Amino acid sequence: MSSETPPLFGKTRFLVGLIDEFLDKISEGVIVVEIGIKAYLTTSEGPEICLEKLNQIIEIKRSCSELRRTIVTMLYTEMLLPDARGDVLSLLGSLFELLDEMGDNFQELMIVQPRGLPEFGQDFADLTAMAIRCVQAVVVAARMFFRTPAAVRDHINEVRVFEDETDKLAWRTKRRIFATELSFEQRSQLREAVAMINSLADKAENIGDDLSIFAIKRSL
Repeated sequence: MSSETPPLFGKTRFLVGLIDEFLDKISEGVIVVEIGIKAYLTTSEGPEICLEKLNQIIEIKRSCSELRRTIVTMLYTEMLLPDARGDVLSLLGSLFELLDEMGDNFQELMIVQPRGLPEFGQDFADLTAMAIRCVQAVVVAARMFFRTPAAVRDHINEVRVFEDETDKLAWRTKRRIFATELSFEQRSQLREAVAMINSLADKAENIGDDLSIFAIKRSL
């Protein structure tokens, strides 16, 4: 931990370490899901890799859940952060929900296996990459909330830019899908797959909006 880290938790170094570990796990989960989706879209060994990544994300979610419970317990039993406790718990809860949704969406994609997807492999790859950048940006912003609150705003701006670009890619992909001769059922499945990926960026932006308010409250 940098010596410049604001003493949000005073001397409670262990709690700071737990929160860092939680954010590390969230970041790891984002990367695992990205690798899994790319494997699903592009490689001949996709099913094996996807199953491996799905098992990894399940284990990461378990670790994050345990860490969050430990953090909650410490915040209340040690009577820490009476003013910021609610914001901290809300932030950690939202990040866990985002990770959970990413894992669920990945699993749903594997189960449904939309027909016609190979034709739009590059579109989905670009969409996934941009949505992941949005999620990664909000995780960085969360780290800044605990370290350098004044820097949160810059990262939140990145989140909003990436979310806007994700929306544009989703719109273009949907237009391409519905311009094809695929059946309505196939087009609908592909549209739902686009919406699932796009929703990750939307949720990241919502977390970013909350973070902006939390950071302002910390600076008062």
